Amino acid sequence: MKDDKRLKRKVRNSYIISTVSMALVLFLLGSVGHLMLVAMVAADSLKESIAVTVELRDGITPARRDSVALQLSASELVRTVSFVSKEEKLADAGFRQFFGGQFEEVLDGENPLLDSFELTLTSRSEEQEAVEAFLHEAERIDGVKQVSFPAQLAEQLHGTVNKIRLMLLLFGGALSIISLILLNNTIRLAIFSKRCLINTMKLVGATKWFIMKPFLASSITQGILAGTGASILFIAAIYGLNETVPGILTAAENEKILLILGAMIAGGIVLSLLFTWAALNKFINMKSNKIYLY
Repeated sequence: MKDDKRLKRKVRNSYIISTVSMALVLFLLGSVGHLMLVAMVAADSLKESIAVTVELRDGITPARRDSVALQLSASELVRTVSFVSKEEKLADAGFRQFFGGQFEEVLDGENPLLDSFELTLTSRSEEQEAVEAFLHEAERIDGVKQVSFPAQLAEQLHGTVNKIRLMLLLFGGALSIISLILLNNTIRLAIFSKRCLINTMKLVGATKWFIMKPFLASSITQGILAGTGASILFIAAIYGLNETVPGILTAAENEKILLILGAMIAGGIVLSLLFTWAALNKFINMKSNKIYLY
């Protein structure tokens, strides 16, 4: 009687430990996925931070100016278009500071600046040929005097962002592989502890599917429990971070978090089923005289 209770307790503890281990691995995978998504969004934001200045000819009519704005915004490369008048530029504190205390004397009451449009580009701005074609077309628009684009700065920024992306992909890929190996080993150890039971079922004539069915059903339940536990940990970590850094979560961020939570639960079920099936297949096909040598 005591041996039966001890055996049941060991089986229960093994099930709990393997479920908790799976939950922690899924939490790690979800965290890596979220980090990758945030990093990719930040990289795209950096690429979109480079501005293009389109200066207009002096004395251009409002109608012509609106036409220029429409032609600029029609390009697939342009994300936003904002008009900056020469009066706004003149009132800019940074521009005045450039001349120091002699600001009024240098300008002598005149405003030599030009009205302009400030453009921000999409993440496609890393395509050098597309950007050059757009700049050439913008310069040919009637009413445009000149177009300024920090080409060297853009090239350096895109190169840096691409390197950071590559490093994050390698880091995330390595962590994902390590996590999957840990998850596979956890499930194989759980099945390994029941190899004698599997062998006994084989000896009494049980079919392969008959043996696998209860284990696979249990793996689905375990995957759901592990995915749910990982989701709870992930939510706690994310909202704990939001308390530390207020405003870090946005509506778009919440949608991504929901996708990651769903992926954790679905991934828990799929991975648990896959690794359980692989481990079961190994022990079921193993000869009885070798099962004790494994």
